[in-house]
Amino acid sequence: MLEVARTKKVPRLIQADGLSLPFQSEKFDALTVAFGLRNMASWETALREMSRVLRPAGFLLVMDFSLPRFAPIRGLYRLYLHNVLPRIAALLTGNKEAYEYLGSSIESFPRDEQMFALLKSCGYEEPRQYPLCFGIASIYTARRR
Repeated sequence: MLEVARTKKVPRLIQADGLSLPFQSEKFDALTVAFGLRNMASWETALREMSRVLRPAGFLLVMDFSLPRFAPIRGLYRLYLHNVLPRIAALLTGNKEAYEYLGSSIESFPRDEQMFALLKSCGYEEPRQYPLCFGIASIYTARRR
């Protein structure tokens, strides 16, 4: 993604560890992460680090995969996620393991009330969830205390 951004002449690109951001405390008004928090070694550490660099009342937006709440759709999605997708990916990419990991990481990632509790415990308030595509992905927003 950084290479694509460079070709588009995006100024000031920084590659950093989400668990130890190279920015001053209370530097930003808003922070976003899309399909990245789920893959960090510690969700709590990452969210606390994001809180550190946000100004008080700063806005956090996290977009990531989730599981549909509606049981019939959730069942079909899990069947696809754990059986169909890894097989198709293995044929197309030769990397079945990455897509098996994707399914397990989605299953273990906090969602709904679990995510609200995690956000609150890491210094955020007013957590909200906006499900996308029947809940296959969600956007979570919150404000830093």
